[in-house]
This record gives sequence, structure tokens and C-alpha cells, in this order.
Amino acid sequence: MQKANTSILFFSLIVASYVTFGQGDLAPKYSNEFLNIGVGAEALGMGNAVVANTGSVNSSFWNPAGLTKVDTWLEASLMHSEYFAGIAKYDYLGLAHSIDDKSTIGFSAIRFAVDDIPNTTQLIDNNGNIDYDRISVFTAADYGFLFSYARKLNIPNLSVGGNFKLVHRKVGDFAKSWGFGLDAGAQYTLKDKWKFGAVLRDATSTFNAWIFTLDETTKEVFLQTGNEIPENGLELTLPRLLLGAFREFDLGEKGLTLGTELNTSITTDGKRNAIIKSNFASIDPSFGFSLNYKTYISVRGGVNNFQYVKNFDDSEKLNFQPTIGLGVNIKGFSLDYAFTDIGDASVALYSHVISLRLKLNKPDNAKPKEE
Repeated sequence: MQKANTSILFFSLIVASYVTFGQGDLAPKYSNEFLNIGVGAEALGMGNAVVANTGSVNSSFWNPAGLTKVDTWLEASLMHSEYFAGIAKYDYLGLAHSIDDKSTIGFSAIRFAVDDIPNTTQLIDNNGNIDYDRISVFTAADYGFLFSYARKLNIPNLSVGGNFKLVHRKVGDFAKSWGFGLDAGAQYTLKDKWKFGAVLRDATSTFNAWIFTLDETTKEVFLQTGNEIPENGLELTLPRLLLGAFREFDLGEKGLTLGTELNTSITTDGKRNAIIKSNFASIDPSFGFSLNYKTYISVRGGVNNFQYVKNFDDSEKLNFQPTIGLGVNIKGFSLDYAFTDIGDASVALYSHVISLRLKLNKPDNAKPKEE
């Protein structure tokens, strides 16, 4: 019976913790965190420090202003990664279309899910017997859809962009939510070598309206095991400001360059476990570099996710997450690889990430016929 109660408690914790605002907390710190994981092995290999220099279909996620650098009819990106020893799966699809030499539109779809979670609320039958055949499974999944637009302004070297963000989160048949928000970004190039970027994520705050549909039997199990029954509510994601500066160096050898970027993430939802933290704002830096041979091969590295971890003796240790990556680009086809948490320097689990990018020209049968 103790094992059964533990299984029921595990199930209830998944359902309850999935909605981080709980009972009445309107602005949780880590709402919609799946949208902060990142897309594209190119960026992940540089420690997510790409706000100023991003310039591909993946810019919809990192800084929508970077979409103006997409110069083909269609650019597509695909990525798959797994976390927590394959328990959680992260999938991404990105599309970008260059309307003209000044404006670009984009679409991104993200899915982060844990499949086959045991539902043990019906483990015990009406006679008090444990029946493992009564266990079913469900999926807890987050979906994000970004609709993007970017444009070069009349001010030289300045681009701006924005996202309309649609968020859908679902926990089996027990709970679901729909939300929406806006992102805004800008990029500016100074003398071809320096680049600066800024992104205000969830600029107007992102709202998620949750609806719970627990059946009466499940509610009764929650009450018997001392768990609160979740109530419908509104979850609010507060704005986050990302700032970046990029500098490229010519290493003298023909075609060999080094690009470096420093980013900072500024949050105002209370004190976080970051290097710089206060009740008003917390600042989390990240750094990345890319050693490039022309446009063909890139070797990347970065560091991010700085956190103070408390030891058993109450002392604190600064942990961080290093990353490395490799990219190959041949005739509009890019294959990128990233490996995170080298040498177990942080508490985060490592992950292998592979992503593909394709640049496609307008099909011949779609071009207007010459007179």
C-alpha cells in the first residue's frame, strides 16, 4: 500500500508542478521555460550567445531582427535533441522566406514533451487491491509557435523584427492551456566588425490560461492522498531583456576568422540563482566564439548557465555549463553539432544536439515566364 501511495503522489506532483503558478501565484519565475532552451546546434555550441550575430532562419527564436539576413527564397531548419537520458524530447522546425531585399517572414514550431508517463490514480481497485493492469500512460507536452516578421530600416545597418507567440501546453486529458505573447528585437552593425543586438522577450508579458478537466475519480484520489485539486487560472510570463555584442577578428590567414560574442539575460521577476542578483533584477551572462574557415567549416565553443550550488557544508560553488560545437556548410546545406556540459562542470545533464539548415531557391515552375 505504501508503494501505491508513492506512485499516486508521483503522478499528482507531475500534474501539479507542471502548472508552476499553483494556487494563485500569477507570475511564476519559470513559466514557459521550454521556450528558453534554444534552437539550432550552431547557437547551442556557442553557449546561446548569438543575439547580436544571428542571421539565419533560427533568428526567429534568438532575435527576429536577424531574419533580414536571410537572402534566399526559403530557408528551413530542423533540430532534435533529448534530455534527462532520453526521457524528454525536444523538436524544432523553422521556416523563413525573403519577401524582398528589406523584409523577411518566418515561422517556427517547437515541441518539448515527456511521453509515456504512468497514470497510477486507478492503481487500487474498489476492493483495495493493487492491479497494475489499471495503470495507463499519458503525455505532458509544450508547444510553441512563432510567427515572425523582420525589416531593414532606412537607418543604415539597423534591422528590427518581432514575433507573435502562440503557446499550447497539455498534460494528458487532465489539463491544458493556451497562451500568447510578443517578442521584439533589433540588430545594428558598426563598421562591419562590431554588431549589437537586443531582444525583449514576452514584451507585453505572455499569458497562459489553464483549464483542468480532472474526473471525479481522480479528484477523489487527490483528496485521499492529501493533494490539492488544481483550479483554473492564469499564468503570466514577465518580460526578459537580452543584450549582445559581437566582434569579428581577421586572423591573417586567408579565410580564417574568429567571431566572439558576449550576451546578458536580464530578468525582473525577483532574485534568481545568477552571478548578479537582486530583488529588482538578475543578470545571467553567456559567452561564445566561432573559429571559421571561410563559410565552410566552423569550430565553436561557449559557456553559460552560471549558478551557485550549495554544498553539504553550506559553502557555495560557482558552476557553469561549457559547450562545444562543429559546423559544416556546403552549397546551402548546413550540418551543425553541439555537445553541452563538457567534463560535467555543471549540474545540468549533457546532451548531443544535431541540426540541419537548407537554403532553397525559388522553384523554376514558380518563376514567371519570360515574354
